Amino acid sequence: MALTEAQRHRYARHLALAELGTAGQERLRAARVLVVGAGGLGSPAALYLAAAGLGTLGLLDFDRVDLSNLQRQILFETGEVGEPKALAGAARLKRLNPEVQVVAHELELRAADARSLVSQYDVVVDGSDRLATRYAVNDACVLEKRPLVSAAIHRFEGQLFTYVPDQGPCYRCLFADVADGLVANCATAGVLGVLPGVMGTLQATEALKLVTGLGRPLIGRLLTYDALEMRFEEFRVRRRRDCAVCGEHPTIREPKDPTPMSHNHAAGVRHLSAPDLDALLKSAGGKPPPLIDVREVHEFSAGHLPGSVNIPLGQLPARLGEIPAGAAPVFICRSGGRSFAACQMALAARIAAPANLEGGLLGWAAEIDPSLRVA
Repeated sequence: MALTEAQRHRYARHLALAELGTAGQERLRAARVLVVGAGGLGSPAALYLAAAGLGTLGLLDFDRVDLSNLQRQILFETGEVGEPKALAGAARLKRLNPEVQVVAHELELRAADARSLVSQYDVVVDGSDRLATRYAVNDACVLEKRPLVSAAIHRFEGQLFTYVPDQGPCYRCLFADVADGLVANCATAGVLGVLPGVMGTLQATEALKLVTGLGRPLIGRLLTYDALEMRFEEFRVRRRRDCAVCGEHPTIREPKDPTPMSHNHAAGVRHLSAPDLDALLKSAGGKPPPLIDVREVHEFSAGHLPGSVNIPLGQLPARLGEIPAGAAPVFICRSGGRSFAACQMALAARIAAPANLEGGLLGWAAEIDPSLRVA
């Protein structure tokens, strides 16, 4: 059906874009997008997707609005504390744009339900804060051949990654298998309130591009954002031939719920401040832990910690075997974001107790060695 006069007025700024125009707006109106998680990431993503005029917008969340959410989850208001997020969020989106069909999925996503739910949508936007959910969503998207836009946040930094079936790597290619509880979430690590707004808006951008065919999605590229330095960086990621779900000989035929962690499972990510690492190095004597600097070669050349080894983040999955067996490596970057991603990769490769230098070399220069040059 052609756009009505009211729709032409509502979406006038879209229609003014020659690259989008009426045809693009009609594709948006016909599209179905699922947002998994109505939290810090899902809030801005859902708001912008609804405002853009999607035909159907699914909102999945099993949690209730908590007062501590309101520092960053802009989909909700103080008066909604205690209400189910899926229902309160759906009502807010309908008030924003009554033309959008908003479907509230008030449920805890289980592996058994993931495929049937994902299959109902054209694109999935994952803003969940549990690794088990991310894996279930990724696996369902691979198996159902649905594009996925996945983001994660940690303290002052964010990551963004897009999967498109048969065109590039999936989430498991980047983070093969990390157990829940090994990586700190917002509640334990903290997060700058505006950070998920940036990353969630970028997720909405990717979803709109996928629906309309505009631009170049983040296929095979991991985008990182450092809020403190106001810096974006991009790293190439290749599809893993041995990936358990999208590889040449997949072993995952259906999404699975995570198995409980055993007591002898690798410990989670350790978080070291600059003084913590300084004390660790001084007490280690002649056997310091491996220091793995995951910045680019030119950054490493400009200045680095003595004894550190340079393995750029984009090369790390293929070079994890260079880390001595049984060692507990410390990953280092400029400000802590890339090194945190490196820790996740290490956990996925069953490397025990990787450590992240929180604040990165900027923190080291500020607290330990002001003479260190940080590119």
